[in-house]
Amino acid sequence: MRLVLCDDNRILCEALAVALEARGHQVLATATDSTAGIAEVERHRPDACLLDLRFPEPPDGLGAARVIRERCPETAVLVLSGLADRTVLAQATELGVAGVLRKDQNVDYIAGALDVIASGGVVYGPVKAHTTRSHSRYRYHPIRDLTSREKEVLRRIVAGQSTAQMTREMNVAASTLRTYVKSMLAKLGAHTRLEAAVLATRENLLGDQTA
Repeated sequence: MRLVLCDDNRILCEALAVALEARGHQVLATATDSTAGIAEVERHRPDACLLDLRFPEPPDGLGAARVIRERCPETAVLVLSGLADRTVLAQATELGVAGVLRKDQNVDYIAGALDVIASGGVVYGPVKAHTTRSHSRYRYHPIRDLTSREKEVLRRIVAGQSTAQMTREMNVAASTLRTYVKSMLAKLGAHTRLEAAVLATRENLLGDQTA
């Protein structure tokens, strides 16, 4: 599919673009604010727009989706957000978006959702009812299962370091680094380094670390 990606996290946006293109999709443009995202959709008339829900400046994701649906009805809108709840789902359905997915889905799931949309279907992933209690509860992060070396490898991958740079700066053999990477990917449930970087950025895994 021909896509426009709109998310206020530039690193996530660019990484997701690379991952989706590797899966056969064509990313025509990326944007980090909703106004620019609307403009890119109007300019390129893509098959679909992947749109975040929250932006620092208005309109929010649903407001942007409304504008895109009015001005470019041929473009399907897939809302991606870590904040989706049943109210958002109801509003999105009313707007006629093609789907709402939580950001904890991996890249393969997102790519599969795009395939469903390309065939004329709609995709609505699991959502949580918004309650004060749910926000106060302990939230599990897979980063907690990583060893200190595995965390360091993930941090370096997110920073864009090459294998050669990592082995040199960490003073380890390439075979040792491969072991760290393999274990880290397995614990995160990721298939590639890029997917791990997308997950870490999207879920702010490294940002939650104090050590």
